[in-house]
Amino acid sequence: MYPSGNTMTQEARTAASSRKKTPLTADKSGGAARSGTGPVFQHYQNAVLLLQQGKYEKALNMLEKLLPEAPAEIQDRCRMYISACRRQLEKAGLSFLTPEEHYDYAISQLNTGYYEEAREQFNGILNAHPDADYAFYGLAVLGAITGNIQDCLYNLARAIELNPKNRLQARVDNDFQSMVDDPRFTELLYPEVP
Repeated sequence: MYPSGNTMTQEARTAASSRKKTPLTADKSGGAARSGTGPVFQHYQNAVLLLQQGKYEKALNMLEKLLPEAPAEIQDRCRMYISACRRQLEKAGLSFLTPEEHYDYAISQLNTGYYEEAREQFNGILNAHPDADYAFYGLAVLGAITGNIQDCLYNLARAIELNPKNRLQARVDNDFQSMVDDPRFTELLYPEVP
């Protein structure tokens, strides 16, 4: 206990005030890193800026060089951004010999949970081949998986219109499990014959 209200001696106050404090600075993505990392943190911020500007190759190189010397506070973010850069670069370098090959890639994106990328790929197929029933079918599956019922119904109807065999496929496709209680879906798969 310190005597009567004097909780800190002059010596303790001097020692406390002379200690170097390392303030935290936040990056734009909400993370924080110690400013004591100096150039490392600055390189990290520059790499994130390059990524935001769509300069994926430069950002990737910078992040890969930074990763081994990065403090623990930003290593996970570096890995995440490295993965994002690689995915963007891979997407930009894609070329397909046939629309079916393009469809296979779109399905692989769908199966791995990259729904927006899958949507882009299906729409890319349709831009080049407006009557590609399988692309409409893929968009219908995507709609069912993501809970976008209207898109699912519209795209499935279009796929069936272009190729009636899609009706049979949809009847046994587990990806439409979320749609089985919707009467509009049932009507598409089992239309009343006049």
